[in-house]
Amino acid sequence: MNPTRKQKYNWGRLAEEVGCIICLKFHNTKNTYVSIHHCEGRKNHDFCLPLCAEHHQTGGEGVAIHPFKKQWEEKYGSQESLKIMCDQILECE
Repeated sequence: MNPTRKQKYNWGRLAEEVGCIICLKFHNTKNTYVSIHHCEGRKNHDFCLPLCAEHHQTGGEGVAIHPFKKQWEEKYGSQESLKIMCDQILECE
């Protein structure tokens, strides 16, 4: 199923207002050059995280979630907890 207009709007807010949640939480840096990571694959367009290329795919073992999900979550925490953090940031904006 394709994302709705509202879901795409929410992705834009994640990208612009939160930026990479890992860069923000662990490096205190707002990096808005992100892509939207679907936490449960492309079947759920609401459970997404904004991640920079390094933390999404190019950073290597323990840094990038693809294909190192287990190591990534051990280092940065669960995707669920990071999504809650993103939602809290957007509520304050």
